[in-house]
Amino acid sequence: MDAARILDPLIGNPLPLPPSLLETFPELRAARFRRGGLFVRIGGWCLRRRTVAGITLWRTIWLAPEAPLDPWLLLHELRHVHQFASSRWFPLLYIWDSLRRGYRGNRFEADANAFAARRVREALRSPSSPC
Repeated sequence: MDAARILDPLIGNPLPLPPSLLETFPELRAARFRRGGLFVRIGGWCLRRRTVAGITLWRTIWLAPEAPLDPWLLLHELRHVHQFASSRWFPLLYIWDSLRRGYRGNRFEADANAFAARRVREALRSPSSPC
């Protein structure tokens, strides 16, 4: 049996980002992107949804099959890559903060939202930006 037929539904498919997006946001090169897979489903179940738009584990960002390549979403998830790199305890800290404050009150989510919003604003102000 073909290994890809077994693994793709579990780990998703590699997702290359468009060159124009990488030109505008070169920091996205620090992450690996995949489309689909089980992780976006598990993230959704935790939030009582069918799926989440994106989820990050260490340096890999998984996007839901229908999630757009929206710069804000990609940068939000990239911030989680930074957070994973900042501490080996990050996964436990994230879960603890979610349990204490809920998903919307989670300080790591607030930080990722602020990072994404700032970078998108900066790109919109840049005269050479295709956004």
